[in-house]
Amino acid sequence: MSKKLLKVRQIKSPIGRPADQRKTLIGLGLNKVNRLSELEDTESVRGMINKVKHLVRVESS
Repeated sequence: MSKKLLKVRQIKSPIGRPADQRKTLIGLGLNKVNRLSELEDTESVRGMINKVKHLVRVESS
C-alpha cells in the first residue's frame, strides 16, 4: 500500500514573519517562493502546514 503524498507549494515569502514560521517552512523542505515539496500525509506534517497556511498552498496530488 502506497502512502498518500501532499504537494505543498510556497506562495509567499517569510520575510517579516516570526523565526519559528521560517523554520517550519525549512522543515517542510521549502525556502523559496514557488518551490514545491512532496510530503507524506501525517499528523505532524499537517500541523506544520497549518502553522504556515498563509504562506503555502496544498495542491492536489
